[in-house]
Amino acid sequence: MTEATRRTPGTPCWVSLMVHGLDATCEFYAALFGWEFLPGPQPLGPYVRALLDGREVAGIGQLPPDRHLPIAWTTYLATDDADETAETIRCCGGTVAVGPLDAGEAGRMAICSDPAGAVFGVWQADAHHGTAAAGPAGTPVWNELLTYETASMGKFYRSIFDYEIEPVVSADFDYLTLHLDGRPVASLHGVGTALPRDRGAHWMTYFEVDDVDASARLVSELGGQVLRPPREGTAGRLALVTDPEGAVFTLVRSAERSSWAAERSSRAAERSS
Repeated sequence: MTEATRRTPGTPCWVSLMVHGLDATCEFYAALFGWEFLPGPQPLGPYVRALLDGREVAGIGQLPPDRHLPIAWTTYLATDDADETAETIRCCGGTVAVGPLDAGEAGRMAICSDPAGAVFGVWQADAHHGTAAAGPAGTPVWNELLTYETASMGKFYRSIFDYEIEPVVSADFDYLTLHLDGRPVASLHGVGTALPRDRGAHWMTYFEVDDVDASARLVSELGGQVLRPPREGTAGRLALVTDPEGAVFTLVRSAERSSWAAERSSRAAERSS
C-alpha cells in the first residue's frame, strides 16, 4: 500500500472521471469497488472524492448538461508548479484545455493533451496530495498510455517530467516504461492503427480487484460492459470493461502487486518474441 504524500513530478497521483449522471455513477462504483463518497472541491461543478476504508482513491465530477465530452478516466501527473508545467506542455506541442486553476485549498490543476490527443491532468498538491492508497482491491494500481507509437510520445513526456525511459527492444512490439527516482511509475504502449477509433490515444487506469471474473460479471450486472473478457497474463488476470456511461478501465488481479511494472515489461517482452 502507498500512502498519500507529495509525489515526485511526473508521478501519477490521482484519477478522476467526469460524467453526466453523478449519482448513478457513484452507485455503480460503490457496488463494484466498495467506494464511499465525500464532497470535494468544485471549481468545475459538483465533484466527490471516492474513499476506500477512509482513504481517498479517486474523484468523480458532473459535467454541465450542455457539455458533450467523451466520458473517460483521466490520469493526473504530479507537479510542483502547474503553471510552469502547462507552459512546458504548450512549448512541447501539447495542448492545455482547462486551467491552470485553483481547486479550492486542495491544489492547482490543469487538463491537457499530448500531441497525439491523449488527455491527462496536471496536479500541484496543496492540502490534497492525491490517491491515498494503491494496492488493495478497489484502488488504482497502474496507468498506461495507449498511443500510436512511443518514440515521439516518450520524448514529449520526458521533456516535461524528466523521466528515465526503459524501452522493450523489439521490431514487433512498441512498449516502454517510465521511471522516476529509479522506480517504474507508468508505461507507454504503441499500438498503431489498433487504437480504437472512438477513443484514439488515451491513458488507461488499472483498478485492482480480488477476483477479475466476478468483478467483470458484476460490471455487466450493474449496467456496464465487458469489452475484453478476463484473460491471464504474466502480470496477472485482466479484463477490459466500461461503466454505464462508457468510461473504459481495466480490472486487474496483479500476480505480484509490488512489482506490477516489472511484470508488465516482462509480458511485453514475451509477446514481442
